[in-house]
Amino acid sequence: MKIIKTTQELSAFCEKCAAFEYVTVDTEFLRERTYYSKLCLVQMAHPGDDADSAAIIDPLAPDLSLAPLYELFENPDVVKVFHAARQDLEIFFVDQGIIPKPFFDTQVAAMVCGFGEQVGYEKLVRSICNEGLDKSSRFTDWSARPLSSKQLNYAIGDVTHLRQIYEFLAAKLVKTNRQSWVEEELAILMAPETYTVDPKQAWRRVKTRSSSWKMLAAVAELAEFRENYAQERNIPRNRVYKDDAMMELAATRPAAFADLNKSRLLLREARKGAIADGILAAIMRASKYKSEDVQRPSAAHEKPQGKEGLSELLRVLLKAKAEQYGVAQKLIATSADLDKIAGGSDDLKVFTGWRNDVFGAEAMRLREGKVALSSNGKNVVVVDI
Repeated sequence: MKIIKTTQELSAFCEKCAAFEYVTVDTEFLRERTYYSKLCLVQMAHPGDDADSAAIIDPLAPDLSLAPLYELFENPDVVKVFHAARQDLEIFFVDQGIIPKPFFDTQVAAMVCGFGEQVGYEKLVRSICNEGLDKSSRFTDWSARPLSSKQLNYAIGDVTHLRQIYEFLAAKLVKTNRQSWVEEELAILMAPETYTVDPKQAWRRVKTRSSSWKMLAAVAELAEFRENYAQERNIPRNRVYKDDAMMELAATRPAAFADLNKSRLLLREARKGAIADGILAAIMRASKYKSEDVQRPSAAHEKPQGKEGLSELLRVLLKAKAEQYGVAQKLIATSADLDKIAGGSDDLKVFTGWRNDVFGAEAMRLREGKVALSSNGKNVVVVDI
């Protein structure tokens, strides 16, 4: 295992990696006290069993630039392999606007290959590599230096076993002709908008059952201010004010500093200074809204009235198809999707691409009364009517 602390060392290792078909990548980071993740380690490995085939890169080292790593990330001849990559990719996109290409996520591939819903790395190591992992260092301060041997061994294990996992899953995808299924799912992770947070859309994160347009207007403005404030100062949203405090402010709509002191839920630090100014300004902006200016949140997920039986039949069909194809159910369709199908919706992802081939087309026929569900004594079967 190499520990890389200089740009020269990183450049040499990345140059070596560029000669291989793929590299495995993982990160360790902290986010509890910041809005954006603080990158603390990058682990990387290329095929091979020698000690120099895996390395830990220390981005906190004063003499290291990640430029050679980003150059490798943009090399079209090397597949960058991650597991559950969303947060890893967000770090690199926020830092340099770079998304590694070509890219492979073993968690997505494992779901396509029948390993279950959002399968963890540890499970894949046990199932594919027949080994266990020591996860005792999972919750550690990765920004502290020096790192112990136990921490370093834990970190490097997240990329060394990943080589075998990748090769196994990639071969299985070729055998089952499902490479395009994975590529379709990875398109979401490859899209820059996945990692771009628009403060004007921050209200969508806030759960509210209110139908009052005045309250919703206040939530929209308060959420936008909080997002901007947190981004500019790189602090967690909840350090500004929590969602429950936001809902209280949206309901009471304070007009002056004295009103903020009446709040039960607002943090003491938010009752003065820039946050207090921002809250009052947000409420003032919201007061100028009209009913038609307010975007209503999507209605809560409810079963379509009078269609509960059809929803249940669709659930049986989904379970049967997931077992038949060896694919995680939630990857094919969600419970909300099934209820929307029962309610007559056609504009759903389940009716496109591989999902339509596996489930969507049969679900449509079931809704239209063209097929029925039966049993052959072992499995659920679809019967033409």
